[in-house]
Amino acid sequence: MPFNFPAIDDARWPPAISPLNVIRAFKENPAETQVALLRRLTRKAAQTEWGKRFGFAEIAAAPDPVRLYQERVPVHHYEEYRADVDRVRHGEADIFWPGTFSHFAVSSGTASAGKIIPLSSEMLAVNRRFTLTVAMAYFEAKADPSFLFGRLMSVPGRIEDDPVHPGSWIGEVSGLQFLVAPWAIKRFYQAVPEDILFMPNWEQKLDAMVAHTHEMDIRAIAMVPSWAPVLFRKLIAHHNNVWRDSVTTIKEIWPNLEVFFSGGVALSSYRSLLEEQIGGGMDFVENYGASEGYISFQDIPNVDDMLVHLDTGVFLEFEPVDGSGPRVFIDSVETGVRYRIYVSTCSGLWAYEVGDVVMFTSTDPFRLVVAGRTNEVLDTYGEAVYGDEARQALEKASDLTGAKVANYHIAPIPASSASLPGHEWLIEFIEMPDSFERFSTIIDAHLQEINRHYIIRREADAFLPPKISPLTAGTFFSWLRQTKKKVSAQTKVPRMSEAREIAEALLKISGNYA
Repeated sequence: MPFNFPAIDDARWPPAISPLNVIRAFKENPAETQVALLRRLTRKAAQTEWGKRFGFAEIAAAPDPVRLYQERVPVHHYEEYRADVDRVRHGEADIFWPGTFSHFAVSSGTASAGKIIPLSSEMLAVNRRFTLTVAMAYFEAKADPSFLFGRLMSVPGRIEDDPVHPGSWIGEVSGLQFLVAPWAIKRFYQAVPEDILFMPNWEQKLDAMVAHTHEMDIRAIAMVPSWAPVLFRKLIAHHNNVWRDSVTTIKEIWPNLEVFFSGGVALSSYRSLLEEQIGGGMDFVENYGASEGYISFQDIPNVDDMLVHLDTGVFLEFEPVDGSGPRVFIDSVETGVRYRIYVSTCSGLWAYEVGDVVMFTSTDPFRLVVAGRTNEVLDTYGEAVYGDEARQALEKASDLTGAKVANYHIAPIPASSASLPGHEWLIEFIEMPDSFERFSTIIDAHLQEINRHYIIRREADAFLPPKISPLTAGTFFSWLRQTKKKVSAQTKVPRMSEAREIAEALLKISGNYA
């Protein structure tokens, strides 16, 4: 389906200088860049409801706008936005950002009940500039333009008409950004046409993409890495079926493939598997962003940390996770400290907690790594299953199978060349379910019903159904006694972990450790 969207006036927000000059400018004056951005944000939103509530006009004119902003504007979470986001989706203007919105990113959950982040025209413009910045920085680092001489396979997420606000779009931020990508890139560089990219069924979309591109000269890929293993398996199978061949790597099909631009999910969870499937000789460039805005990117291919981009319409604040310090902005961060991250953006988010934990590896220039999430969530492979969703699924499965659960812990099953990723549910039952297979099926179905990230991965055959591992009675208590100095009624086993240390310890105690 073709999408017609009016051109964005880039002069409204992104500076009218080249992206690489923007990088050089904020590297030379990082704190000044962020202070100037905060002034611009608060000045722009001064006459909105939120701007009047917190006195943005005074903040914008203050000698020290950061200090006054932090005094007046508390940290906000999504529930404090939900009612106003609903108003914006129904077309109301000037609430937390000037004007109205017609693009809405689903940050988690579903379009009906999840976190919906409105994206302003200014944010769409700076996001578009950010993606160009990543490509230009890669070109500068490599000094080799050959990746531009073939085609780019960009795989945006799903979007749809917003049922709440006719004439608007809602869905994954990557899909929304594709709508406003430069026309020349979509016309001459992008390998897959829009009628395929926005097919509603993920499995059918991947099949169509493979059929369309397997004979093209693909030199760059831009996608969430959790989708790539399935795409690559399909591509190899399709090629071998068409040509009666027996290739085993992507480089045998796309010999000029040079770079994988990665985002949305931690690349580290998939990199070794992707390297094996591709067949070597590949650069990986990762960026860190969310529906709320883009924050950092690898300006040097294949390194572990990322350069913080300080001029993307996102004013950044940080607070130590352990509570050892106050909320600060970029001029006061230290290396090696785990920080919560708060953003104030040109879409009208103000001191908003993203939910990620970051650590700085350098402060000259500012570089960071993403260290995890602040809340209970399994998101190793982009599935974004939250604790409350898992509990609901477990309760439903227990009710329908007659099971009773004493304790549980959920851990990822790593992706490998022999196995898809998944979740292992380690459960100490008081009463067993009538069928472990049915128990798993109910959990799986419930998560697919309520979580769009999970269903996309299951629908695309990129993620295993839940693996149920029953544990012997007393396993969790034994683990607590072995790992805690004092066990009380308030001592709890973590319900989720993105590492497997707890899971493997529980399996060993239970006696079913391989």
